[in-house]
Amino acid sequence: MKIHETRLNGVLVIEPKRHSDHRGFFAETYSQRAYAALGIDASFVQDNHSLSAAVGTVRGLHFQAPPHAQAKMVRCGRGAIFDVAVDIRHGSPTYGHWAGYTLSAENGAQLYIPVGFAHGFATLEPDSEIIYKCSDYYAPETEGALRWDDPNIGIDWPITGRAALSEKDAIAQLLADFDSPFTL
Repeated sequence: MKIHETRLNGVLVIEPKRHSDHRGFFAETYSQRAYAALGIDASFVQDNHSLSAAVGTVRGLHFQAPPHAQAKMVRCGRGAIFDVAVDIRHGSPTYGHWAGYTLSAENGAQLYIPVGFAHGFATLEPDSEIIYKCSDYYAPETEGALRWDDPNIGIDWPITGRAALSEKDAIAQLLADFDSPFTL
């Protein structure tokens, strides 16, 4: 397994080892013991799986506030996505900064996003499936969202044309209007 630090402290790109032969491959995508040895101490309690049919679908930037804040471990089971984390921890030297990485079924990479970050992705291929672990259960009363195209964050999304958005994501608040519940 390879692990890469990102420009956001705590956000990690993980490349599980794949064992390939003429039939395909096998990969261990999660082991609590192995990930704890890497410093990832989140206890995951819920797995989510979503399908985005159209290229250019954007979901995010989402988070859950305390007491139900979530760390996430994201991977792409089919297709490809551009996965993004945004630091929303008051007091962090990288507050409002983002990091994005291509996760695909082909590369098998994962993105670990700790508590205190907003998360979103854009689909790069049709029928992309996203599979992710969460460290707390879904609690709709604590969910929040930031605008995916906020110019103060300045994410360089690798999409052309108009993004396919949910109504909630289309009207999400800007970082400048956001009072973050997270502190470093």
